Amino acid sequence: VGVVRDAVIQWRVQRGFMKQPWGLPVVAETWDGWLNDINGFHVKPEHAWAALENAASGAVAEGNVGGGTGMVCHGFKGGIGTASRKLEEKAGGYIVGVLAQCNHGRRQELRIAGVPVGLEMTDEMLDREDTGSIIVVVATDAPLLPHQLKRLARRVSMGLARNGATAGNGSGDIFIAFSTANPEAGKTSETAKLEMLPNARMNPLFAATIQATEEAIVNAMIAAETMTGIDGHRARALPHKLLKQILKKYNRLAEK
Repeated sequence: VGVVRDAVIQWRVQRGFMKQPWGLPVVAETWDGWLNDINGFHVKPEHAWAALENAASGAVAEGNVGGGTGMVCHGFKGGIGTASRKLEEKAGGYIVGVLAQCNHGRRQELRIAGVPVGLEMTDEMLDREDTGSIIVVVATDAPLLPHQLKRLARRVSMGLARNGATAGNGSGDIFIAFSTANPEAGKTSETAKLEMLPNARMNPLFAATIQATEEAIVNAMIAAETMTGIDGHRARALPHKLLKQILKKYNRLAEK
């Protein structure tokens, strides 16, 4: 975390993005020591620089990428997952996007579309407690103030619960949310005028956050690939064909 923090600050200074005298970036991590030689000090400043220089809009890579490379989720190979929802126009047409780095949960607790998938997939069961963590970032273009964004972030836990997560003792869960609205508010030394969505109109945003979180976690496992790491530890990818069979068994898979 410290290496990346320092690299981000240096990158902002050298690229001329440091508009204030100093700034502290938000940097977070989830423990990947089961697959990775975590004490090998492999993360270098140049890795953070490469990530920043190559950042672009468009589709987000999922699965075994970036910080998601060494993740294990519900006893399967985890990683990075994303999902989004667009509200109906009558609700404002706002968009809620979720990015999750998934490294939590136990196999027997896993549920997908309400189906106890983990209980149906018992081969190569990892004998592990819920010792991992998950980081979720929620982004929206809805005009929300900080106290409203906190309310949005709290709904993330409901998305986790829909997939069977129980936030074990060793699970360090971090949820943050931000809004892209009111972009000029921080650029003036005068009194700023802000747009704010009334609290009474936030329910659709809550539902969108919960749904997108649930889907992002599933997408992380769907996109991840089987990996063998340090000391021969093997994290198996969620088997797609078997998943479809189980969902069909419970009448949760629509035939096309």
